[in-house]
Amino acid sequence: MKGNDDYRGLGWAHGALTVQRLGAMLAPVTFLLADGRQVSPMHVAPWSNEPEAGALPGILRKLRGEWPCVPFGYSVPADEWPGNWARVMGPPEQDEEVHGHSSNHDWSWHHNRSGSLSLILDYPRGSPVERVERTITPDQSAPAIDIEFKVVVRRACRLPIGLHPVFRLPFETGAATLELGHFEQGRTYPHDVEPGVELFARNSTFADLSSVLARGGGMADASRLPLAADTEELLQIEGVDGMATLANHEDGYRVTLGWQKEHFPSLLLWYSNRGRKAAPWNGRHVAIGIEPVSSPFGLGPATAKADNPIAQSGIATALDFSPEQPFVTRYRIEASAL
Repeated sequence: MKGNDDYRGLGWAHGALTVQRLGAMLAPVTFLLADGRQVSPMHVAPWSNEPEAGALPGILRKLRGEWPCVPFGYSVPADEWPGNWARVMGPPEQDEEVHGHSSNHDWSWHHNRSGSLSLILDYPRGSPVERVERTITPDQSAPAIDIEFKVVVRRACRLPIGLHPVFRLPFETGAATLELGHFEQGRTYPHDVEPGVELFARNSTFADLSSVLARGGGMADASRLPLAADTEELLQIEGVDGMATLANHEDGYRVTLGWQKEHFPSLLLWYSNRGRKAAPWNGRHVAIGIEPVSSPFGLGPATAKADNPIAQSGIATALDFSPEQPFVTRYRIEASAL
């Protein structure tokens, strides 16, 4: 292929997609709906083409769309955390990277079948992970994309793992709705995601996304997006049925994410709503991460593998991997008219 091979694209009767080598991130994506309208549901960070972005960590440099994270999460200090969390929060592992090696480095194009894009990434020799692979295939009969993700390990290990789809939101407050269907329990973050712009009460539980205990008292509706407040928050939803939908009323479409719930028993919701004021965010980042995970709030591997409060409740926060049996999971992103 001539020229810059950092990006490759595919077009089909129902849309077009682009994948970048950095993080193997999928975006932009344009779907052609049955009524002839074109919609682009995946998020692209506003700094992606700014010259200063070249100095950012890999995951942030051209942040966009959807990608896999092995291991998922990153370590944070345990200062002022509730005791049942602080006791199991370990320090960062050696060479720990935010959301893992896969999120921060250039993948290689790999044996692309006609109608698909495949990428592969080898891990450092000291890692229990040998390599990861991913294949992105448009559904030739629908405005949908099927994705297969494989993890091959050198030795038996236990790791948190997650998928990281980030979706674009409309401009008008509350003009989109997050539809999760049945779930067992939701949890608010036990500490502050971004100090000074908190929205939800710490370390509480809820049964309805539209009624989450707010930090200042009363209830907050976490289902209508974007939020009115400048905030940066995380909610973890347990026992989801493997399906989540974002209905964009302003643009008249739904985008649905479907995944294998036996691999990802929780859904981490990342509310990035103008809360981060430092560069490169600069108070302008508005998106929703709808992230199937086996992880406790995206905390580091040490915490994920420990007997943390979420694991104690019977919800897995890490997966077991074996060199005898590669891990393979499949998921789908699909758009339709409202």
